Amino acid sequence: MRALLKTATAALALSSALIASPALAQDFVITNATIGTGDGSEPIENGTVMVDDGKIVFAGPTSSAGDFTTDRIYDVEGQWVTPGIVVAVTDLGLYDVGAVSNSNDKGAGGSHFAAAIDVAPAINPSSQHIKVSRAAGITRALVTPNHGPSIFAGQGALIDLGDDPDAVQQPRAFQLVDLGETGARIAGGSRSAAYVELGNALSEASDFANGRRKADDALLTRADAEALVPVVTGKQQLYVEVERAADIRQVLAFKRSNPRLNLVLVGASEGWLVASDIARAGVPVIADALDDLPSSFEQLAATQSNVGRMHAAGVKVAIGRLAGSTDGHPRSAAQFAGNLVALNNVPGASGLSWGQALATITSLPAEIAGHAGKFGVLAAGATADIVLWDGDPLEVSTAPTRVFIDGVEQPLDSHQTELAKRYRDLDESDLPKAYDW
Repeated sequence: MRALLKTATAALALSSALIASPALAQDFVITNATIGTGDGSEPIENGTVMVDDGKIVFAGPTSSAGDFTTDRIYDVEGQWVTPGIVVAVTDLGLYDVGAVSNSNDKGAGGSHFAAAIDVAPAINPSSQHIKVSRAAGITRALVTPNHGPSIFAGQGALIDLGDDPDAVQQPRAFQLVDLGETGARIAGGSRSAAYVELGNALSEASDFANGRRKADDALLTRADAEALVPVVTGKQQLYVEVERAADIRQVLAFKRSNPRLNLVLVGASEGWLVASDIARAGVPVIADALDDLPSSFEQLAATQSNVGRMHAAGVKVAIGRLAGSTDGHPRSAAQFAGNLVALNNVPGASGLSWGQALATITSLPAEIAGHAGKFGVLAAGATADIVLWDGDPLEVSTAPTRVFIDGVEQPLDSHQTELAKRYRDLDESDLPKAYDW
């Protein structure tokens, strides 16, 4: 480590820090940090993170750090450092104003297509929702469309939240289907009809994959059948929205009958009731963070301990489904993870350790999506998505001070910050004419 420090004339405070081309990844070292690696382990005090050309080459105790030549060494004086947050199953980048249909690409209720819908072309890297989320420490997101006239919502995409026009990292990353109350309603009013629709769709997609002609009575469009081919062959994940325990059992049974399907459960409010079954099936879960009260008949057994109990049973579970609503915005991800830690102090409740909770919003969403070791973790070989915080990142009062994506420092400004600057001093001379009455 002594040789490392000699490569810079002085260890600079990060507050004076890292001014560089926004298009180029940097080589730098962050030292004297409190590190949450994101892999489920507890924080490391007096840690060091080394970054080379947008990739992490070391993250761990300073005493174990090797030599690394760079003139950018930042002593953060104990500041918290974590991987960037990965938000799973969200609508980031798909709308500007939700109530204005012309700016809202979240759903396509009037479309002739369903499974073929791909959100990637609709992603807007300049969306204010992306900017606000980036300032909250979110660096990657799994974006999905809303359901239209089919149980299939369409194909989601993995995006990064960097300040550049190339947001989409993996288009057609997964397919989303609903087999709960919403799916039953769409299919004609019954869960039985939803399963018939699912089975028929997969059968028609298999025919398409095997070169068989589309039957005259086929229900899928050619585009939808083609889009489902990666699902039936297991090359594309099928995210299944389902809540109640009985429905989860049916999905697991469907998986046993169709072993090639690469399933992920989404929601799973009653997952704790069948956690052992989910664990045995090896199916991961993207759960709501804190469903403490039922909001529908399929969530009658909802409990704040759902995530903790599933984790204790051996289920790989991340938290997600944070969309644009006031109580569930993606920027609240760290707060929700912190609530899982706080549950340990509630008699009879099941929570997570600090490290486990951080993993539910970093490494686990990335791992479930097939990117283990690449995103959401501070480890050698991982992408340098790094967030510096002004306190414990799982505390509600904490905020990021700097965010890096692919080793590039990102701006943290948005319409919200600009408005805050404009009106902070309440000087009426700065008010626009509309207020000058």
